Amino acid sequence: MHHTWMRYLTPAPVHHRLGLTCLGVGLQHGELPPVGPRTLDHHVAVVVSAGGGWLQDPRGHRHTITAPALLWLTPGVPHHYGPDPSWDECFVDFTGPATTAYTELGYIEPDRPVVPLSDATGARATVARIARAAHSGNPLLEAETGAAVHELLVALRRARADLTPDGDPVLHALARDAFQPLTVAEHAARHGMTPAELRGAVRRASGRSPKDYLLTIRLGRAKELLAATELPVAAVARRVGYDDPAYFSRLFTRRVGTAPVRFRAQQGRTPPGTRDDRAPDPHDPPTTERPHAT
Repeated sequence: MHHTWMRYLTPAPVHHRLGLTCLGVGLQHGELPPVGPRTLDHHVAVVVSAGGGWLQDPRGHRHTITAPALLWLTPGVPHHYGPDPSWDECFVDFTGPATTAYTELGYIEPDRPVVPLSDATGARATVARIARAAHSGNPLLEAETGAAVHELLVALRRARADLTPDGDPVLHALARDAFQPLTVAEHAARHGMTPAELRGAVRRASGRSPKDYLLTIRLGRAKELLAATELPVAAVARRVGYDDPAYFSRLFTRRVGTAPVRFRAQQGRTPPGTRDDRAPDPHDPPTTERPHAT
């Protein structure tokens, strides 16, 4: 005996321009028939939270499925899989132009049809939210389900069994040392890696090169210092690892789209004269709790 609930959606063309659109959502468990062989024109994320089974890829190789696991069904790629009687799954069908970027960043992995998960709880909660939103009377139906597909891809990426829940230790170390004037080779040496090994580790964990990952952290910190302090641009440059203020300004302008001085003026978050040179601590963000009334 099996139990199935599913809902399919048909978003309007304008909703596809939001980047990701949900085409369907469902939950199934029990003795389910094999799926396929078939080929789809969109993506499906199948989250298996109990049981196991097999998946046969286009080359005829059979992959063993053991929950918790994720099945990536990607457009144009034939797939065929079968569950055991204790199988419990939820699934989301989706499409959209943002799938290209998510694939490039490693959130969607067409080359890994079966991805072991450390925990399926977060992903299942997001799918349940999509299911609740997918009723025909919901005026926010397409936007709400589309936004949740973005959230689902993040939840699945975080739940990958080859990453710790708090992220990758190599990324943590790079973030910690990001403001030191070190080359990629020097960062690699600190980890006992070759530059090529570091590039591979960072690419798998973040979808980016070490240089781009470090640059993103440095520019984010520079923005915080420009917005929250009155430190001169040269001092901001030094604090984020650049000894040459002119080079920092060119890099900031090219990547952010505006010069550091103009970025500071645009923020205008505090009146002139009220900033100081104390940098906000990225490791100790303020709480948003209001003090209790006395």
